[in-house]
Amino acid sequence: MADTKIEKKIIKNPRVTEKVATLADKNIYTFDVSSTVTKNEIKKDFEKKYKVKPVKVNITKIQEKIVMRRGRKGIKSGGKKAVVYLKKGDKIEFV
Repeated sequence: MADTKIEKKIIKNPRVTEKVATLADKNIYTFDVSSTVTKNEIKKDFEKKYKVKPVKVNITKIQEKIVMRRGRKGIKSGGKKAVVYLKKGDKIEFV
């Protein structure tokens, strides 16, 4: 029987905002992550993707929001975001 291990996407994408851009100077980066992952899973995936070991990881839930689009009510889905702290001197580049 073939091993059909499906690898879930832990770190989805970096969050790009003005606040996050100012924090990047202090080696603090923010990412959207899957809603079912833990801090340890994020650390391992981060090391694998960016070849840098994080000092600590914080996770925050993002609440669902009611929004108006083209005159109709809708729901903007929530999720999770992870704040990753790196050692002084470590940097990552987004291309």
